Amino acid sequence: MRILILGAGGIGGYFGGRLASSGVDVQFLVRPSRAEVLARNGLVIKSPLGDLRMPVRTMTAATEPVDAVLLACKAYDLTEAMEAVAPAIGPSTLILPLLNGVRQLDLLDARFGRKHVLGGLCHIGATVNPAGEILHLNTLQRFVFGPRMPDQTDAAERLFTAVRPGGFEPVLSPAITQEMWEKFTFLATYAGMTTLMRAPIGAIMTAQEGEAIMREMLDECLATAAAGGYRPREEAMAQMISSLTERGSAGTASMFRDMARNGRTEHEHVIGDMLARARTAGVPAPLLRLSLANMQAYEAQRSATAAG
Repeated sequence: MRILILGAGGIGGYFGGRLASSGVDVQFLVRPSRAEVLARNGLVIKSPLGDLRMPVRTMTAATEPVDAVLLACKAYDLTEAMEAVAPAIGPSTLILPLLNGVRQLDLLDARFGRKHVLGGLCHIGATVNPAGEILHLNTLQRFVFGPRMPDQTDAAERLFTAVRPGGFEPVLSPAITQEMWEKFTFLATYAGMTTLMRAPIGAIMTAQEGEAIMREMLDECLATAAAGGYRPREEAMAQMISSLTERGSAGTASMFRDMARNGRTEHEHVIGDMLARARTAGVPAPLLRLSLANMQAYEAQRSATAAG
């Protein structure tokens, strides 16, 4: 299969690089500045699981349909990304979004048609340093996708066969929407609390009311997920609680790290969308409300500073 990857940052660059190094037919759709760096230095991954440096094929504009498009952009870039990949979407092209949250599914369905859009998610700690190198921050590299409707099953299985050589053990899930909601529930809590408290999980747990407030935020997200028909399964619940209440943990959400470097964040797509769904369902969500206001105030200040 011919696979086009939008973006060569932490997610797209990491998984795309692993696929390319395994001989999978991969091409990266990137901005001209990123294309120049990749042409000069190759794609560089520094990882506890093995470093990689190799030349990769890039393009700055899509020109013809491919078999699959992997979207690995930030949520706030999705509108621009959809326009960029539109020429690559043919009658049988699969679109695999690896964005946080779930709102992207509705947006992609409206733009390209539901039959094209698979569900997908990843769990990985990765970033790009000033030299353009991808830094894999731990050994986590979970890559999960699957069909959202029965008619997509055969095509999803073909894509799974194509990406299996990548070395990161992809998972083809028969319940991908449930899995996406489980990640969304966890992430809204994780990002909401670490940005609100300006601290990692371990530090929050040292506060007198830290664990209680963390659990209250999680309860708001759980109630919202349940109202939408996607209450997390027991195993997922146990993992969430363990991660969100781990004593001594240095863990922070990528939203917190974006905030720490005064960067743009996905707060509307994650925290804002969860709050909107809570309101629609009539679920009280005072901590989500506070967390979103915190991030909106941050964004207003960041934008004003940048403009000045």
